Amino acid sequence: MKKVFIPLLALALISSCNVKKEEKGEMPELDVDVTADAGELPEYDVNWADIDVGTTTKTVEVPKVIVVMEEEEVEVPFIDVDMPGEDKMERSIVVEAEVSGNEHDLNIQEIRASDRRLYVISKLDKLKTNLGDKTMRVQDQVELNAPDLDVVHIIIGERADNVLNNQYRYVNSMNDLDADVRDAEVIYSK
Repeated sequence: MKKVFIPLLALALISSCNVKKEEKGEMPELDVDVTADAGELPEYDVNWADIDVGTTTKTVEVPKVIVVMEEEEVEVPFIDVDMPGEDKMERSIVVEAEVSGNEHDLNIQEIRASDRRLYVISKLDKLKTNLGDKTMRVQDQVELNAPDLDVVHIIIGERADNVLNNQYRYVNSMNDLDADVRDAEVIYSK
């Protein structure tokens, strides 16, 4: 069986190609003085299968993860700021980050105030659980009852490359905070 199969395989490989001799070959000339001309090997033009690579649109089943948000009563920090002659409004100060690689934890560590600006300083900690190729959104929040103030979010940790994370300023440590932030009064600390 092997003896028949090998010649058939060789015949199939040779017949699937179109071989065209392009140029006549010539053997090198030898001299008795052991000098030789380089000679010239024949050239061949080999035409094989034409292959195109691209994409096409197909309808396939793709698993979807659905996150259900449920209301639940939890304790959240509440900050009440009184400024003379100013009306107050209650609002949630929320910080979010979208991470990949490993699970992360995001916590608001401090809120500092200077003039009409609040600096919300959060810490993003990498945990040990691997997410694989998935992303995860983490968040923390405090409730604020204060006049309308400008809020600047600063996250201590590594920025993930996501559009959601571009709305915050990231630093490596508290030592990397700007002087304006370091000099602001701490009004909340976890």
